[in-house]
Amino acid sequence: MFDILVYLFENYFEVDAYPDEGTLTRELSAAGFDRDEINQAMTWVNGLEKLAQQNQLPSLTTSRAYRLYSEEEITKIGAEPQGLLLFLESSGILNPVQRELVIDRVMALNEHAVSLEQVKWTVLMVLSSQGKTSDFMFIEDILFGDMQPTMH
Repeated sequence: MFDILVYLFENYFEVDAYPDEGTLTRELSAAGFDRDEINQAMTWVNGLEKLAQQNQLPSLTTSRAYRLYSEEEITKIGAEPQGLLLFLESSGILNPVQRELVIDRVMALNEHAVSLEQVKWTVLMVLSSQGKTSDFMFIEDILFGDMQPTMH
């Protein structure tokens, strides 16, 4: 399923234009993706769209509350991905609402545990759904570049 999400991001999210779900499903099938995984990916994307459309209290985006992970989240999102999310939030790249969207979408992946790379892609997808496309070059460099980000 995750390969489909990356495919969708690279081909549609970045340009913010994608065909209707039926056309997209046919295209993904023709590309060789499994029907069940296509359905799971479409459910994931629909969930992201619903979350992105929800109105949030402005105070939530600037909250400085510390995030505690549940046991289930700790099992699925290891220490390194949690550290990345903390770094992105403390750097101002993610606000608390966006962090929660990322965590929600990571938890919706059909994986027992997620990799750091999967969390990075999820961050890009969430930010794309938030209309943060102008920030992508910088964020992609931080997430996928050779440079290791450091806090000063």
